[in-house]
Amino acid sequence: MNTTQMRNQLKQYIDQLSPESLEMVTDFVTNLVNQDNDDATEELLQIVGFQEAFEKGKQQIKEGKVKDWRTIRDDV
Repeated sequence: MNTTQMRNQLKQYIDQLSPESLEMVTDFVTNLVNQDNDDATEELLQIVGFQEAFEKGKQQIKEGKVKDWRTIRDDV
């Protein structure tokens, strides 16, 4: 079963759930998504210098020190 088929099957099942069961499924899926996000965040934090570079980038955005990518790469 491919991803699209699985999503469609899940949607059909979800439509049949009671409110209580729907709440349990929502909690479960929320936990899965949060775990994926936590894993990705942890992976980024393991990169030497990432956090400093990220903070510097946020500061540059606040200060307006950014360029439109279209002016840098016109072949994209």
